[in-house]
Amino acid sequence: MQHRNWKSILQQASASPEQLLSELDIEDSSLISRQANQDFPLRVPAGFISKMSKNDPADPLFKQIWPSAEEEIDQTGFSKDPLNEVKRQAAPGLLHKYHGRVLLVLTGACAIHCRYCFRRHFPYSDSNPSGENLQKAIEYLQKETSVTEVILSGGDPLSLSDERLSELVSRLAEIPHLKRLRIHTRFPVVVPERINEACLDWLSRTHLQLAIVLHVNHANELDKSVEQAILKLRNRNISLFNQSVLLKGINDSVQALVALSEALFSYGIIPYYLHMLDPVSGTSHFEVDESSARLLMQEIQKRLPGYLVPRLVREDPETAHKTIINF
Repeated sequence: MQHRNWKSILQQASASPEQLLSELDIEDSSLISRQANQDFPLRVPAGFISKMSKNDPADPLFKQIWPSAEEEIDQTGFSKDPLNEVKRQAAPGLLHKYHGRVLLVLTGACAIHCRYCFRRHFPYSDSNPSGENLQKAIEYLQKETSVTEVILSGGDPLSLSDERLSELVSRLAEIPHLKRLRIHTRFPVVVPERINEACLDWLSRTHLQLAIVLHVNHANELDKSVEQAILKLRNRNISLFNQSVLLKGINDSVQALVALSEALFSYGIIPYYLHMLDPVSGTSHFEVDESSARLLMQEIQKRLPGYLVPRLVREDPETAHKTIINF
């Protein structure tokens, strides 16, 4: 399937809850929350759907993307901007929270809409680093000589064209104190066709050290097509890491997390972080409490070598680094 055009795959991504239920032979139309789908529309590519079990509303991939009525629950402690990212912008779309690195929110577009997304309410239209705003971001980076790493995020930065990404990376590479480029993306997992020769070309041409951070929450997301895309990246000497989110009813079991770490490593991906859920409005039904998370990690540590045990972390809005949760 790698020969298919990734843009056409995105254009054909499912946007109808009724269509998805039909494809998966799920007859219970009461599962559909019109309000949740209106607030954050369903979006899932065909390749990801093909990995879901038929007639199973509890499938861990289905639950990640399904607009549930539970999203309408107004839970105390959950907000639209739980990490205070809007206030952290040094320029539109440029977040400078951590010492030595900045994050560019390049786009609000994604290949898939994950229901637990902590930026599902982010004001992308007002925080878009393109045109004059991109120039402001570049000028900020030129002056901030303490910054050695730029993180491309979104949305998903690989939603943008290879031409635009190539130009951006070239401009970043001209800044002498920048050493590393990190890209956070779900594309190699949900649309592996995105890792084509044009993409590999601009990735290979930069002198910046490259790291790609994937987002896989369950071993069922990995298949042969993903493996082929990952191999292409590994063959270009790109470091690959994974960040998962601990999600109730999806991967909050020892079996699921052990299987995930082992599958990732078999593909050449380092299990890096296991994130506690960011408390964004509409996601409280995914929350796993911290004491349960610690118990899970204690069991995982007994079953896996240390290099396969991800670090359990949470993001605190006023802390200039990830908070490691000891277990």
